[in-house]
Amino acid sequence: MKKTIDLNCDMGESFGNYKLGNDDEVIKYISSVNVACGFHGGDPNTMDHTVKIAKEYGVGVGAHPGFPDLAGFGRRNMDIPREELINLIIYQIGALDIFCQKYNVKMQHVKPHGSMNNMADSNEQMAINIVDAIQSVKPDLPIFVKPNSELHRISEKKGHPYKLEIFADRAYHKDFSLVSRKEEGAIISDPNFVADRIVRMVTKGKVNAISGEEIEVNGETICVHGDTPTALEMIKVIKKRLEGAGIEVKSPFV
Repeated sequence: MKKTIDLNCDMGESFGNYKLGNDDEVIKYISSVNVACGFHGGDPNTMDHTVKIAKEYGVGVGAHPGFPDLAGFGRRNMDIPREELINLIIYQIGALDIFCQKYNVKMQHVKPHGSMNNMADSNEQMAINIVDAIQSVKPDLPIFVKPNSELHRISEKKGHPYKLEIFADRAYHKDFSLVSRKEEGAIISDPNFVADRIVRMVTKGKVNAISGEEIEVNGETICVHGDTPTALEMIKVIKKRLEGAGIEVKSPFV
């Protein structure tokens, strides 16, 4: 059984006067944060604040690059030419990295956001573009990948470091892909149900797909989406239950 597990959250996704999530409270209970870099959400002030509070609470910082789609929150598929996409990813990593330098924080990982990430589950070229972008500027910077995805396979093939990510608040198909947010039951919001599910995933390596089949799971970091309405309570309960099971919530990079 695992002795430690990372608990990450997508944060810094507010934009101007539009506020999303409860970042100042959530940061107290997680071990890694995926910071929006201004394209699907976030802005310079929000990025600055998120890195600042992450340092204050000893939380690992990662870049969360997404499609240039503020209106759709990066959750719409986009067909972007390879070189343009690579430069969009590099640009976002660089933007966050300079705020990390401001606070003397080392960026610890990259996690693609939303549809960019989901497309890399089955689209080999998307996965190649993401890995190539990161390797061109930060070849030692690990990627958070979904087990069995193309992004997982390409990272492994290219020798790029990665961490396997499992999702607390999202339902799975039996092939371990995420159920589309357009489908009923895709988003799981009950904190106690989610916590029970996560403890089973971490201690037993099992989870039930939305169709009912039991599937095996192996993860090194757990994600809770910051825009899930019950995210704060969910994170509190998950952490409490994991610690009750003898599992420490800890960044994989410290």
